[in-house]
Amino acid sequence: MSRHLLLVLEGPLLAFGGEAVDAHGVVDDFPSASMLTGLLANALGWRRGQRDDHARLQTRLRFAARIDAEGQRLTDFQTVKLEKNDTGWTTRGVPEGRDGGAATYNSPHIRRRDYDADKRVTVALRLDPADEAPTLDDLEAALHQPARPLFLGRKPCLPSRPLFEAIVEAPSLLDALAASAPAQSCRVLLPVTETALPQDELRQVADRRDWHSGVHGGQRTVRVRHVAAKTGLGSAPS
Repeated sequence: MSRHLLLVLEGPLLAFGGEAVDAHGVVDDFPSASMLTGLLANALGWRRGQRDDHARLQTRLRFAARIDAEGQRLTDFQTVKLEKNDTGWTTRGVPEGRDGGAATYNSPHIRRRDYDADKRVTVALRLDPADEAPTLDDLEAALHQPARPLFLGRKPCLPSRPLFEAIVEAPSLLDALAASAPAQSCRVLLPVTETALPQDELRQVADRRDWHSGVHGGQRTVRVRHVAAKTGLGSAPS
């Protein structure tokens, strides 16, 4: 039996970032390994410069996620007129200037950002190895009293409830999720190390961040399972 931490990610808006294309910030159905790493690191009070700590936490993270309420996907159309002398703050802590001739500022800056409204996702996670710092107990304490405000993907996405749900003992991530299984049909994201069922959909995701370069790279295989109402998470649809 292993100890697992249960999180409930719920809010008016959620944004589980996907693979962005040009100026369109898309979202995925499930949270990514990098997003959960950043969320937990923010609760712990880590700074972006602690790249080795972020990378190690992401490497240790094992998780599964269940969509309890699908919500509704929407797209926010954003536009702003920027001038040559306008500057913006960066994650490096210094303002970023703008280049180009005067004519390059005649048109507005346009982008689109997707969100999921009124969505609820339960996450079961554990750390491997379990006795290395930070431990699950450290994460629980940080989630009860986070060092900074927490958000679910993007800064406008504030949670509508405390993220911490429980710590449970279970033989697998799937069993940990089943400790709070909903009555309605749902979708579940599982690592390939969990027990497979014939109807599982295999997906390739690029959800791990290289915390030193600041970009995502590589792929891993996950399972997505559609679970019918009133059946166990490990059962085939009735």
